[in-house]
Amino acid sequence: MNRLCVIWSLFAIAAVLVGCKKQPASGSAAGTPLRELRLGYFANLTHAQAVLGVENGDFAKTIAPAKLTTRVFNAGPSLIEALFAGQIDIGYIGPGPAITGHGRSRGQSVRVVAGAAANGALIVARRDARINSLADLKGKKIATPQLGNTQDISAKHYVKPILGQPDFSNVRPVNNAEQSAMMIRKQIDAAWVPEPWGSRLIAEADAKLIAEEKEIKEMWPGGELALTVVITTPEFLKKHREVLGKVLQVHRRLTRRLQDEPEACVPELDVALFKLTNKKLPPGVLAASLKHVRFTDDPLESTLASMAKWAYEVDVAKEVVSLEGLVDLSVLKEGSGSGVQRSGKAIE
Repeated sequence: MNRLCVIWSLFAIAAVLVGCKKQPASGSAAGTPLRELRLGYFANLTHAQAVLGVENGDFAKTIAPAKLTTRVFNAGPSLIEALFAGQIDIGYIGPGPAITGHGRSRGQSVRVVAGAAANGALIVARRDARINSLADLKGKKIATPQLGNTQDISAKHYVKPILGQPDFSNVRPVNNAEQSAMMIRKQIDAAWVPEPWGSRLIAEADAKLIAEEKEIKEMWPGGELALTVVITTPEFLKKHREVLGKVLQVHRRLTRRLQDEPEACVPELDVALFKLTNKKLPPGVLAASLKHVRFTDDPLESTLASMAKWAYEVDVAKEVVSLEGLVDLSVLKEGSGSGVQRSGKAIE
């Protein structure tokens, strides 16, 4: 190959590499003010800070004059794909997909910048499915929100290593909104889901509560687990640290409100979740759900290590993901003045 061909080949390779870069957030060039913030979250009680902050306009006000746009997901794997595609900047998500996303990107695309909720995952079952304890789940058809989401990883870890099943083929991904009808039609026997979906199944499908996930000592000997964390990309964290700080200040304020007066938040949450799902929750479901959730800014890093091992064990991740670099609470701590709040105490 002559010298001219070599030069043109190098230009062609460079053009391909440039073209493969994902589209950056609006106004993401260094020194350029952010024009649009794209927030992703779920219509779950365990994402209450996002649900409330979008509904009451707090997030939009704090980032003005930048525009807030939102996108609602059913479960974490879909949100991670949107983050990787450059379609969202900040997301509320379960720890499982956050960890697997961190592994898939070799630590280059995900940062956990705050906790949001702990516990709040229920295991419920049909009353006629002959499931009276967790041990009775063996071989039963168990629904989880999405393949590879946090509850999917937990359920598979429970039925194979703990219950001793040969595989976890009885754990099936079913969209949260579809589980009630499927349980009534006896197409599923049980569901391993976050709130308010567990309490909703109890109310709508006459399901019974078998256990809260936090009660499973073989999984969570400390009696708690991280259920929702806040993530962004390293690029956004670096270029829009001030904007992220404003968002986390609102997040922190709402976390404290949910800690201090959860019952007072029920009417607003009820209205907001109805707007997101176009379906009214049965009376009492939100109040019941709140009893199972603890809102906290702490991402509970000790539980992330467990999820990293289980994700590999159940074939969601190709290897045990290293958590190095995943958690960065520096912006949260800068805005708090006293550390990260957990159970009324500050963690430095």
